[in-house]
Amino acid sequence: MRSYGFLVFAEFVYIGMVFTKKKKKKSFSYFPLWTFINTSSSSSSPSKAEFHLSLEDVYRFKNSDGVVNNNMKGEGTFSADEEDDDKYATALAVTCNQEAHVYDFHIVYSFSYRVPVLYFRGRRIDGQPLELEDIEKDLPQYALRTLRESKWTFITWEDHPYLHRPWYMLHPCGTSEWMKLLYNGEASPVKDAVIQQYLACWLSVVGQAVGLRIPLELHNKKYL
Repeated sequence: MRSYGFLVFAEFVYIGMVFTKKKKKKSFSYFPLWTFINTSSSSSSPSKAEFHLSLEDVYRFKNSDGVVNNNMKGEGTFSADEEDDDKYATALAVTCNQEAHVYDFHIVYSFSYRVPVLYFRGRRIDGQPLELEDIEKDLPQYALRTLRESKWTFITWEDHPYLHRPWYMLHPCGTSEWMKLLYNGEASPVKDAVIQQYLACWLSVVGQAVGLRIPLELHNKKYL
């Protein structure tokens, strides 16, 4: 029986679509607004189709005392019904003497490692890109501990496979191993349920390294 430490590309596409649809559940009081993106050209073969998940324009504010206020889109500050209000919130924060940093996150499938990979970048409100040391200052303490102490997560600077520009990424070399640990190395009798939960479980671990959290409700089977 196959272990679920890795995914084939078709499974990644499937769980990406399922994961983004969950944001529409009326039962959620908040949910990060991930969207499922297809940037494939008409000539792309199915094996090379360019699908990824995107969470963009995530704002983190720092006041004059240097305290970071992590206003993640959809995480307690902006609900799924208030997606258009974040730009007004950013303008308000700037006028209130807060420095705003803006982040984009993409989840991309790695054909080499057969797992999802988290790419991200940060910029100032004027568009100036953030260096890694600036990004680390925005991270909560639990995220810094995860990066410094975990053997599974470390940041590298790589070209985005679809945008062909440098982004930061959490290297996927140990991903399949700790995903096997999450599932105790065994496949569930209900294969479809395991596959659908894969991305939520993966993001609950990887997201900690960059200050991203997801609702606990996503692990409840009634949302599958």
